Formats: sequence, structure tokens, C-alpha cells
Amino acid sequence: MQDFTISSLEGSTTSTASLIQSIFWGFGSGYVPEDLGFCLQNRGALFALEADHPNRLEPHKRPFHTIIPAFVTKDGKPWLSFGVMGGDMQPQGQVQVLCNIIDFGMNIQEAGDAPRMRHMGSSQPTGTKMEDGGTVALELGIGPEVQRKLSELGHRLQLPFKTFFGGYQAIMLDPETGMYLGASDPRRAR
Repeated sequence: MQDFTISSLEGSTTSTASLIQSIFWGFGSGYVPEDLGFCLQNRGALFALEADHPNRLEPHKRPFHTIIPAFVTKDGKPWLSFGVMGGDMQPQGQVQVLCNIIDFGMNIQEAGDAPRMRHMGSSQPTGTKMEDGGTVALELGIGPEVQRKLSELGHRLQLPFKTFFGGYQAIMLDPETGMYLGASDPRRAR
């Protein structure tokens, strides 16, 4: 997943941005406009060609994609700018990171470092239709109690994991100190 870049910017309490740039696949569409020197993205590959599909190719429509930079406010003020890269892992990873911060009280680095789960084989628009419920891949560090509970709920587990669990970066404004805190995912170095 080396074709993704994520940036979070904080300038003041009035200017904050979260950006994920992706050309989709290593060289995007493979097309480089003359004299411009960059590849055009290839998100159009995610359109469906079946006439009755909700993500079908048609005029004035954008393809399904998972480019979802995140921005969170607290008490109406900028608080957290972040993102998780990695295809269909992006929404799954973002929810897990937010739960780690909001529900479990982790700081933004701990939230990104914590082990993740990834559901694969779903009926999401970028994959095949779900016939059997797919599998849940668990990163090392997900304890046996959680594994047992997931199995009891009927999930098929993939152990050890053999997948990508996303790459995360974040900037948070500490409302008490006014300081900016940063975090970056060590998974990107693997």
C-alpha cells in the first residue's frame, strides 16, 4: 500500500485540514498527461459494470472509494485531524482508532499502535459479494478472550494475520494545554 499519502495540518484553531491522497494502485491509471509529470488516479476501476449495481458506471457519478480523511470537533472546536490508509481497512481502522481514543481513553499514539481487526470478504463495493460472512483477521495482540467471543458469535477468524491493517497519522489539539500532539503508525515502516 505504498500509493497512499496522508497529511494532517493544524495552523490555528480556525484552520485545520485532513487529507488523504491516493492514485489507486502503484501507478494509478498509468496515464501521465503530456508535460505535467504525474500519474492520473485510477479510482474509475471501482465502478461496477452490472446494470443493476448501485455503484454502476454512469454519467455524473463518482465511483465508490475509501478516501475518507477524518476531522473531529469537541465543544464546537477543532480537536482531532487523522486518517487511516489502506483500502477497505480505512473505515474499519478509523472506527477502531476513534473508539480507542474516545471510549478507552488512549492517547493518539496508543490508539494508533493498538492491535486492529479487519473484516474481509464482505459485500462492500470494492470486493466480491459476501456468500459466507467473510473472515475477521486479528492482528497480534488481540487476546484469546476476544478471539473466543468472536468465534462464539460465529465469526471465522484468520490467525495468524496475513493482511494489511492500515497506516495511521493524526494531530490532536489538547484543549487543556493548547498544545498540538502528533502520532504516526509504525505499521507504515513494515
